Amino acid sequence: MFRRRELVPFAFIAEADKFRSNVAPPPRERASAGDIAGRWLLGLTIVAGLVGSLVLGMPALSVDRSAGHTQQSEAADSR
Repeated sequence: MFRRRELVPFAFIAEADKFRSNVAPPPRERASAGDIAGRWLLGLTIVAGLVGSLVLGMPALSVDRSAGHTQQSEAADSR
């Protein structure tokens, strides 16, 4: 039978927690005013769409329980 070798030595994995790099990542660029305005506009558009769908959908979800409005099927009338 063939014996499988480890791809990475165990000692390297054990020392990986101690490894520190001396190279710092570059600083992030600050977002411009146009980028910030675009993000706000996108967020407001999404929120407005959700609120609008809720406002337009609520009448369809409400249960109308008026006393004078009862439904009967046509099968019940044909007897």
